[in-house]
Amino acid sequence: MNSEDVSSEKFQEDWKAKFFTIFAGQSLSLFGSSLVQFALVWYLTRQTGSATILATAALVAMLPQIILGPFVGPLVDRWNRRTVMMVADGGIALATLFLAGLFLFGVVQIWHIYVILLLRSLGGAFHLPAMSASTSLMVPKDQLSRVAGAQQTVFGLVNIIAPPTGAVLIGILPTQAVLMIDVITALTAITPLFFISIPQPTGQKNDNSGQKTTYWQELRAGLSYVAGWPGLMAILCMATFINFVLYPASTLMPLLVTKYFGRGAIELGLTDSLLGMGMIAGGIFLSIWGGLKKRIVTVMLGIFGLGCSAVIIGLAPANLFWVALAGMALMGLMIPMTNGPLQATLQTSIKPEMQGRVMSLTHSAGIAMTPLSLAVAGPLSDLVGIRTWYIFGGIACLLMGLAGFLIPAIMNVENNNHPEDTEKAHSATAVTPTMQ
Repeated sequence: MNSEDVSSEKFQEDWKAKFFTIFAGQSLSLFGSSLVQFALVWYLTRQTGSATILATAALVAMLPQIILGPFVGPLVDRWNRRTVMMVADGGIALATLFLAGLFLFGVVQIWHIYVILLLRSLGGAFHLPAMSASTSLMVPKDQLSRVAGAQQTVFGLVNIIAPPTGAVLIGILPTQAVLMIDVITALTAITPLFFISIPQPTGQKNDNSGQKTTYWQELRAGLSYVAGWPGLMAILCMATFINFVLYPASTLMPLLVTKYFGRGAIELGLTDSLLGMGMIAGGIFLSIWGGLKKRIVTVMLGIFGLGCSAVIIGLAPANLFWVALAGMALMGLMIPMTNGPLQATLQTSIKPEMQGRVMSLTHSAGIAMTPLSLAVAGPLSDLVGIRTWYIFGGIACLLMGLAGFLIPAIMNVENNNHPEDTEKAHSATAVTPTMQ
């Protein structure tokens, strides 16, 4: 195993081959994880037919990342991020391997699946911020938007390919065999990390007295870092609210297709396919184009586009289902245009040694809105109609996208560092003699 530390500058001298080798392994692992998700949902559906069981499984899979996310970030920033990724992927693979054994010997129970979902989610809580924070050190800043576009393309491909592949495999293979595919793909993610060193942040790890900072000091520092940066705080609040108003759209779509449009399973599958194809198209376009020079402008335009797509779906007449399909394709197209540049903006604006903490906080805040948004959207849609939520969420995104252009803290987030960083930079400038 190559354990030699490498600087960000050294890595970026020949970054493409090394980064995309890691990226390819991670993408295959994502595909394997999606197959496991499909296989377990299908098993629970077939064995119990209980919506409560399925909802509980979904909640169990979210809880570690919601509750532990903010506490995981400081550890990601303290520890070697490559090691974190390897241990997280390896732990997820071992948990899945154990579950495959339970299926093989016919002793699996529902609570076993809950425990494995909990462990897999715990591994994801460490892996996601570690990979995201490492990307900013592996990839040149001017290429981050393109890389984010490639990542969004992979997400779209997985959304399209994994469900039908899982359905075919479940039909011809036992569940334990499908689970083993995830173990194999996890190995493809871990193996490159044995040979490729990932740059580590070089930020200050000592307090004012010269002592090594404690975990709790770094946790407080991360929270203060976010709270003390108005632009970053505004972006995080905006991302959280968007998740709140738009996440229920995917959950409510089956009811919209069947009850309002009067269509069936084929048409419902078509909505998912067009969403995925839109994501692929948007991701490819972003990876080639790279977005506008000022990334945050692309983000705001993407949010505006998301709002337009939701409104189109909500206002589509019952006899014009193709209008809703167009709205789904537009939504898929706008997801990479929003998420890709936003991720690149955070990666370039946040200090490398703080990124684990900020990324974990961002992810936790976003998914924390999921159960709350579903709890609100379900009863409200039953009361005033399913279409109302799409129209309400769409208008909220439209207004948010427009409002972002009027908030200087948001529009200048790429140019204005954290207040403490700016103050230090000004102090350094004041004491540095001008070269003649």
